[in-house]
Amino acid sequence: MTLAPGTDTDSFRLAFEHRPSATAGEVAHREEILANPGFGKHFTDHMVAIDWTVDEGWHNARVQPYGPLQLDPASSVLHYGQEIFEGLKAYRHADGSIWTFRPEKNAERFQRSAHRLALPELSVEDFLESLRQLVAADKDWVPSGEDTSLYLRPFMIANESFLGVRAAQKVGYYVIASPAGAYFSGGVKPVSIWLSTEYTRAGRGGTGAAKCGGNYAASLLPQQEAAENGCAQVLFLDAETGTHIEELGGMNIFFVHKDRRIVTPELTGSILEGVTRDSIIQLATDRGYTVEQRAVGIEEWRSGVDSGEITEVFACGTAAVITPIGELKTAEFSIGNPDAEPGELTMSIREELTDIQYGRREDTHGWLYRLDS
Repeated sequence: MTLAPGTDTDSFRLAFEHRPSATAGEVAHREEILANPGFGKHFTDHMVAIDWTVDEGWHNARVQPYGPLQLDPASSVLHYGQEIFEGLKAYRHADGSIWTFRPEKNAERFQRSAHRLALPELSVEDFLESLRQLVAADKDWVPSGEDTSLYLRPFMIANESFLGVRAAQKVGYYVIASPAGAYFSGGVKPVSIWLSTEYTRAGRGGTGAAKCGGNYAASLLPQQEAAENGCAQVLFLDAETGTHIEELGGMNIFFVHKDRRIVTPELTGSILEGVTRDSIIQLATDRGYTVEQRAVGIEEWRSGVDSGEITEVFACGTAAVITPIGELKTAEFSIGNPDAEPGELTMSIREELTDIQYGRREDTHGWLYRLDS
């Protein structure tokens, strides 16, 4: 069978082989980590791996011990950055069952990212099955503390040993998992963010709508600039005019208006379509708010805060869910108040969303997906 990158493989199913890890039974070590996991510091006993070649398509699906990948120095990913990834969480509910949140959205975005980076598309069904397989093997790693979770990181890399500039004909798909503690250990507090005026995250026709490492690499230098100015995150403007707000380094942004409107930058092809973003739009609409997806300028933000028209600003993403923004800082001016209290709607939607994720509130939209009993 020959499958080219971008081929729809939804009709295929993969059978997973299991290769147990010798360290899987080390309970004391695991419990020590789960007591204070942090974020992205520790990893579970197993990982998922699936191979793809242009001649065989997707094959050799397996759950294997977590460990280093063996890459040839000529692997395409090392030279041309042909890779994509996703991020989602597994939540332990009060009855001990394990669920995730809207994973089909991540699977569909993973396909779109693969298409943009000239990588083969993994079917939604096989993407979901890879999550189930890993969580089944490492379910004891899903923490049960308040606001804790198991962070799941699916990713795909071009691992063909070839230095020619073309789409790779050999690819690896993997899923690793890392226990995550509460993002805001001291309570949710507004953050200050820095406006980048020298750098942009993505441009028209680029890879901004794909979840790929190059986008994040491009954000690291301005993120350092943000930290040097006492800010937790960096905000990017559009590359064409330098006047419209796009997104933070890894989060989408929302503006709450006093007349029950919520505004967020429209998806122009250079903004990542966040799953949390989409969920917030739905929850706000359910409450009777009007949600506008359109261009938003810095001057609109500044004048809106000055006049009281804009009452709350927040960012959203998988890791933090919702983060209130107290202040935007630039080299010339600032907007907002770094000591402001979190907005009422910000915190209310955050509570509703996390309650759904952890099974504390009815899931009226069918967003939860069971991974393990």
